[in-house]
Amino acid sequence: MSEKWRPRLGLVVLVILMTVMVLPFVGLFFFRLYENQLIRQTEAELIAQGAAIAAIYAREVRDADIPREKLGAMPAPAAGSSVDERYHPIEPRLDLAIDPVLPRRPDSVPAAVDPVFVAIGARLTGILTDTQTITLAGFRLLDPSGVVIAGSGETGKSLAGIEEVRTALTGTYASALRTRVLDSPVPPIYSVSRGTRVRVFAAIPVIVGDRVAGVVYASRTPNNIVKHLYSERGKVILAALTILGVTLSIAFVFIRTISRPIYELIDRTARISAGDRNAIGPLHHHGTREMAELSNAFLDMAHKLQARSDTIRTFATHVSHELKSPLTAIQGAAELLRDAGDEMGQEKRVRFYSNIIADTDRLNRLVRRLIELARAESMHLTGETTSLGEVVEMLVPDRRIPVEIDAGADIRFRMSAENAAIILSNLADNSARHGATRFTLNAVAGPEVVTLTASDDGKGISPGNKGRIFEPFFTTRRESGGTGLGLGIAAALVRGHDGTIELQGTTAGACFAIRLPAA
Repeated sequence: MSEKWRPRLGLVVLVILMTVMVLPFVGLFFFRLYENQLIRQTEAELIAQGAAIAAIYAREVRDADIPREKLGAMPAPAAGSSVDERYHPIEPRLDLAIDPVLPRRPDSVPAAVDPVFVAIGARLTGILTDTQTITLAGFRLLDPSGVVIAGSGETGKSLAGIEEVRTALTGTYASALRTRVLDSPVPPIYSVSRGTRVRVFAAIPVIVGDRVAGVVYASRTPNNIVKHLYSERGKVILAALTILGVTLSIAFVFIRTISRPIYELIDRTARISAGDRNAIGPLHHHGTREMAELSNAFLDMAHKLQARSDTIRTFATHVSHELKSPLTAIQGAAELLRDAGDEMGQEKRVRFYSNIIADTDRLNRLVRRLIELARAESMHLTGETTSLGEVVEMLVPDRRIPVEIDAGADIRFRMSAENAAIILSNLADNSARHGATRFTLNAVAGPEVVTLTASDDGKGISPGNKGRIFEPFFTTRRESGGTGLGLGIAAALVRGHDGTIELQGTTAGACFAIRLPAA
């Protein structure tokens, strides 16, 4: 069965970083934000220029003293406005993303024109020409009927049929986006910009008194985004390099802090599973705190699993050795009894039976100790507390050595009385096997830890054996029935209760210090 494809961490990071890097350009080209701003800017410029020309046009109409009946309709009042308002601002309203792009502007048609307005248009033609030279905008001055009185090549023709002009003749500002008439093909790279194919038209009504005296019809092609970015190419290149540099810096930091430790941890895992003990060690580079915690937790688990594996291997070796000797003796005695039959004397037969019973007792004792050790190593905290006084009362009355409490009989520590009794019984039994006649206990309370000391007046422990006394199956009294598990059981129980046990240095006998959490 083929493995399911999953992307590598590096590929995911690369895709994310590349996406972040191109997002600014995606916003520019696809969301039209900047391009639409250019449209609004163009419309605002046309409104400002048209308003200035409309003011000059209105002054010329007033100076010509044209009768009211020759002027246009009375403009409707703007919504929410009053006749006392001094200001009538016109805000840009075109939106490239919402407003439709209308077809190219319809051609003008011949029409009759009033000579008075023709004269006004002639006087303003120079102003329109000079303004267009600077602003690059196209201007048409229309009379109250929508006939052109000033404007390149269309004087005496009517534009009243155009939608925005028709609206302006009623006294309301109007603007529109129309398809641009191209004088030459658009460069290929400009085709990505919608703004290169449109032209902004603005129709500003000329108000004299309470009548529409004409319209200033202005138009201009907005600057397209590609051309504008090209004009700012130095800043654009600097911004692109900055984005690229920041992206590469993020990638470097991510690789150093996340990817590299993960890949090293994967390599360590493979080496540990292959049996390489040297792989169980700190990583060369942790990166982040979380990666350090993860690697430390993993390596701690590997240490414990390795130690447990070694313990199981050693344990199996010792158990097989401990079981082999009595089983071999039992088998040999049984075979002799079977083969000798009635020829074996009663005394010899009783001796063989006694050996079988003794070896069976040894096996039973060993099995019980193994069960106690397994329970001790799997011990869980119960929250129970006890004191030396309660523990000593639980010890069996026929113990081989007297147990005394010097001080601290009422000091409580975190451990059940039953488990504490098992620990002290094993320590007392070990003292008795080494010739002690007195076993003394003491307890000292600290802020968080209670220290118990157990000392005897026996032969003590030789310097060569001090480092091995807590190893399972290590004993110097095997011939007298020792299993080497008593101190191992005691140490396992202490560790299971978040405590420690160690052999103290003394001039006579043996002394153990047990530290347990205070109650």
